[in-house]
Amino acid sequence: MRKTLAVASKELRQILRDRRSLLILLFVPAFFLLLYGYALNFDIRNVRLAVQDQDRSTKSRELVSSFVNSGYFSLVGYVDSPKELDRLVDEGRVRAILSIPSGFERDLSLRQPVTVQVIIDGDNANTASTVSGYARNLINAYSGAQMELARPAPGSRLPAPVISIEPRIWYNPQLRSTLFLVPGLIAYISMITAVVSTALSVVREKERGTMEQVRMAPLSPFPYILGKTLPYLVISFVSAILVILSAMLLFDLPMRGSWLLLCFAIGLFLVGAQAQGLLISTIAESQQVAFQVALLSSLLPTMILSGFIFPITSMPTVVQWITHIVPARYFLVALRAIVLKGAGITAFWPDMMALAIFASVAIGLASLRLRREWA
Repeated sequence: MRKTLAVASKELRQILRDRRSLLILLFVPAFFLLLYGYALNFDIRNVRLAVQDQDRSTKSRELVSSFVNSGYFSLVGYVDSPKELDRLVDEGRVRAILSIPSGFERDLSLRQPVTVQVIIDGDNANTASTVSGYARNLINAYSGAQMELARPAPGSRLPAPVISIEPRIWYNPQLRSTLFLVPGLIAYISMITAVVSTALSVVREKERGTMEQVRMAPLSPFPYILGKTLPYLVISFVSAILVILSAMLLFDLPMRGSWLLLCFAIGLFLVGAQAQGLLISTIAESQQVAFQVALLSSLLPTMILSGFIFPITSMPTVVQWITHIVPARYFLVALRAIVLKGAGITAFWPDMMALAIFASVAIGLASLRLRREWA
């Protein structure tokens, strides 16, 4: 027992000296608890709603209020122009559109059937299915309330529901989960391969002791960085294109937008991912540490905080702010807009700007770190 305690005491001192390992052991479990506890939420809340009210009556406003007061929908505004509705959906500013026909209040008063249309963005099949269910339940509840207000005499048969819903799912009418998951998988695979490969490439030089030889060579940091990352950039880009082509062949993934714009978005995303990997390589001293940090900083945020599976609007406000530093969030918006909606860059240029800013910051920080090591 005395020998066991001696070994345990020695190992404890070793752990206390290794602050990085101690930080991982203490911080990562708590971090996972907070991340999974708050970010993993299957409830769909704060669905951005636009209203096309062609009746402008008291009854139509009551129907809109029932949507807003339910807690599931957040009213963006009233829109009349069909082109404006298309633009709002393409830019991702609304997830659903409630279209109320003219003569809505008149038909209700005459006990005539009324059809209300709900248009839903189907680029996220799970969210679209849930939103469709919310809208159907709310309209049925409102229809039941109107029936109660106009209840007939005792003994007579109640009329059929006066309001029916006509759901329309844009961009994914069949609600195929493949069209929602494949773009996310492209971002997920590309992010991991680009970050991990670049992070390990530079650290490998440190472990082998060849970094000192590189420093002595007539070579400045910039061409060294470019030469180390360029092959991985090409490989990651080809891999992403192959994944898209395979998805088109095997899963009938549509390609409604511009290939040139798609390649530009992929390239910009991969440049930022490789810059992140390069930054990790300047901090880590071993391939093992670089691999762990690369996975923690790319795998989990891309899976959980990018909107790949879990809707960002349903997360707490603090977590939503954190998602703004996850590049995959912006890449997914651009990718789905190009592939599924056929939208031009005007629909998602803020996301492309965010990717450019992330890449610039990551490259700048990595360059500063490498210059310090080079000096």
